Amino acid sequence: MAKDIENPCIAVCQLSGELCVSCGRSKEDIRKWKRMKRPEKMAAAQRATQRLKSLQKKNA
Repeated sequence: MAKDIENPCIAVCQLSGELCVSCGRSKEDIRKWKRMKRPEKMAAAQRATQRLKSLQKKNA
C-alpha cells in the first residue's frame, strides 16, 4: 500500500480569515483532512505549500 500523506499541521494554529498561516491549509481542508482520500490529501498539501510560499514572499 502507498505511503499515507503526512498532515502539514505544525500544531501552531494561526487562522487569518479562511487560512491557517502556520500550515497553509484552508479551514475546509483542515476540517476534511481525516476523511480525504490520498489524492485529495496530496492536492491539499500542494495547495498549502504554495500558499505558504506566497505568504513568505509577501512578508520578505
